[in-house]
Amino acid sequence: MRSLKSVGVVGAGILGLAIARELTIRFPGVAVTVLEKEGRVAAHQSGHNSGVVHAGVYYPPGSLKASLCRRGAGQIREFCQQHGVRFRELGKLIVAVAEQELPGLAEIERRAALNRVPGIRRLGQAEIAEIEPHVRGLAAVHSPYTAAVDYVALCEELARAVQSSGGEVLLSTRVTGVRENASAVRVSSAAGARDFDYLIVCAGLNGDHFAASLGRPGDLRIVPFRGEYYELQPDARQRVRGMVYPVPDPRYPFLGVHLTRHVDDTVHVGPNAVLALALEGYRWTNVSVRELAPLAWWPGTWQLARRHWRSGISEIAGSLSKRRYLARARAYLPDLRLDDLVRSKSGVRAQAVRRDGSLEDDFVLQSEGRVILVRNAPSPAATASLAIAEHVISGIIGA
Repeated sequence: MRSLKSVGVVGAGILGLAIARELTIRFPGVAVTVLEKEGRVAAHQSGHNSGVVHAGVYYPPGSLKASLCRRGAGQIREFCQQHGVRFRELGKLIVAVAEQELPGLAEIERRAALNRVPGIRRLGQAEIAEIEPHVRGLAAVHSPYTAAVDYVALCEELARAVQSSGGEVLLSTRVTGVRENASAVRVSSAAGARDFDYLIVCAGLNGDHFAASLGRPGDLRIVPFRGEYYELQPDARQRVRGMVYPVPDPRYPFLGVHLTRHVDDTVHVGPNAVLALALEGYRWTNVSVRELAPLAWWPGTWQLARRHWRSGISEIAGSLSKRRYLARARAYLPDLRLDDLVRSKSGVRAQAVRRDGSLEDDFVLQSEGRVILVRNAPSPAATASLAIAEHVISGIIGA
């Protein structure tokens, strides 16, 4: 490893902040600087997700997702206990409502066992009712240690940990250029130009921009998918004690419309997954031709549309129709009514798509020279963030 004096991190979401904190732990005295274009931490994906700390139920045994999620969940729990961040183990039911979903449920149970997820149980109808009295299904898998956390507060504590160790977190500091040479990486921003020994880019939705500017676009592109949420009215919240998920469609790295109780006892329904019309397209009215044009020329976008156009139309219909959205949740919570749902937040997920139109399901890290690019960090990246930070520093920098 080269002599290390300074490291820059682009992005003050949970992953960028976790990596910055890990650097301050591994290398006391090294100058660590986080550069964030927004005026606050967790401004995008980290602050707009479902707030769940996953237990590692779904992921293929042996994948980065599986190993890092299991380790990261424990680290998140410990960090929250040490720093007073709200964290609640509410448990999760994954519910099969039709016979054709039972093989998928069995596969989830198999993976959970191989991933050594603690407390996993297969439940019948009567046992489902004991845990979630208002939920109906043929069978379920129960994950008692799936938890809820305040990810924004967690990111704020990570930022404080970086700063208390001598690092900098520069908000409202958009990176305008990156140039790499044999001795350093020069980063130009609103704060001026700085030279770093290494630069780690955790730019999420804007990751392609950095990869292209460094001449490393690779064989994937980020496609933005908007997830829209409803919230249950206060008098309907008692129908959900913890978290209730459907059996996910194995073709997609999304978990389907689910019900999630949070640390503040609000209950959200969602998210769906519709193609956003801008990288930060939180609403249908957020449209950027400039940002969508490169995706229109990317062969993977057209292959994705060709393969999944029926599902895409169904997602759009659910986005535009509250009744269709409600129908998804009523499949396993049948007494929900239309007026129980109130439109709530939305988030945009950075999903990597390969040239052949396949959705990249695992974490993708790209390292060359002095720049490390996090190209794909889908769920459970927030859960796994502290473990991903260890992996990035140990495996790529070679600490």
